[in-house]
Amino acid sequence: MAISDGDAKLLWGRAAGICSNPGCRTDLTQVLEKARSYNVGEMAHIIARSEQGPRGITGGGADTYENLVLLCPTCHRHIDKSPEGTFTVEQLHGWKNDHEQAIRSLFSDKTFDTFEELKHQVAMLLIDNKSAWESFGPQSGAAEDPGSNTHKAWEFRKLDLIIPNNRKIVNMIEANKLLLDVSVLKVFATFKSHVSSFEQNQYERLDQYVTFPSAFSEVFEL
Repeated sequence: MAISDGDAKLLWGRAAGICSNPGCRTDLTQVLEKARSYNVGEMAHIIARSEQGPRGITGGGADTYENLVLLCPTCHRHIDKSPEGTFTVEQLHGWKNDHEQAIRSLFSDKTFDTFEELKHQVAMLLIDNKSAWESFGPQSGAAEDPGSNTHKAWEFRKLDLIIPNNRKIVNMIEANKLLLDVSVLKVFATFKSHVSSFEQNQYERLDQYVTFPSAFSEVFEL
């Protein structure tokens, strides 16, 4: 049984394309505008697929998100080639959970004195997202080139840039909600719905989801 596309995207998205080893944290993707984009990350089994493999059990481990951890090739080899017991199932689950929680809580403790300071920080993240969308998104000029791998680059950018940036934006605004008036709070609520459904749509296609609210960019872009 192969790792499903949904499980693979879930693992990459929640890890933001970064090695889960706390002593590594290598960026695992290279998205290039004029060459082929690629990733060097490996979806490592926490419990080996084979009974005789590292941390193996009777029947072997599953090819599912719950039994996978995102690692760079060096960490993957080091962990699997180390003597039995050096890296335990519990330790690898701990790495994965701690890393994913850290990604999800990025900027949740970032506070500002004024709305303008908050707006500036949000705007910089929106600019990064917009740049990726213009360069690699389905309506970009590159997407019309049948010889390019823009579709693959766009998949990378959604998982390792746009989804993490969206989380940072939500976390920052949540931490500074007292700086927002009622009208902006309403726009923010719509943006949060977009963020949630956009992320879910990457892992499991939805019939429809909340698109990016233009009113949000009108408030927060510079």
